[in-house]
Amino acid sequence: MAEMKTGLAQFTNVVEKIADNKYLLGDRLVEIGVSGPRLESTLSAIAMAQGELGHARLLYSWALDLSGFSGKKPEIESQTGKAFQFIEQVDDWVSLIAALYTVNASVDIVLNAVLKAENTDIVSRIQKLIREQKEHMMYTEGWIRQLREDSKPVQQKLQQYLDAYTLEAAEWLESLDADKTLQEGGYLSNDSALAEQLSQRLQKTAVLN
Repeated sequence: MAEMKTGLAQFTNVVEKIADNKYLLGDRLVEIGVSGPRLESTLSAIAMAQGELGHARLLYSWALDLSGFSGKKPEIESQTGKAFQFIEQVDDWVSLIAALYTVNASVDIVLNAVLKAENTDIVSRIQKLIREQKEHMMYTEGWIRQLREDSKPVQQKLQQYLDAYTLEAAEWLESLDADKTLQEGGYLSNDSALAEQLSQRLQKTAVLN
């Protein structure tokens, strides 16, 4: 029973971290999205911001449920302090896209590992989120492809951001790989190799020329 409680606490932290990252990304999409390269970029960034913030609200609510909270749930006014530090450094369109890709790729990998663990209660909570997450990945990957076809300086700038941001993301995924309580508690599938999956995804986005 103690192992299950430990695994639950760790999984709640995972949910909160994902929520924090999406909460901050939503803010950045609004702040920086208005300076997108085209009007359609701005409009799509605002729409994506609403999606990220919506996910954050759902995840914060779920984290409260997991922690045994009862009563009226509070309004979300700030993150819990678990977000990736690099999101705070985002200050232009290229860094925004790099952060979006890094966060969404990491979240996608973790959510699929949770899905593969086949915990019935959890699967029912994340199926809709995973479907919507695919749309977020399509949006981000589309922008990655566009920036890969931009000028050489833009390509290099994007790669520098991706290299820097994935270091922090990989460190988090490695910590999840090493936390056996998450696997023993049925929250993550065994042998997910989360950090390796992120590395493989990043290689696919590498500059070819």
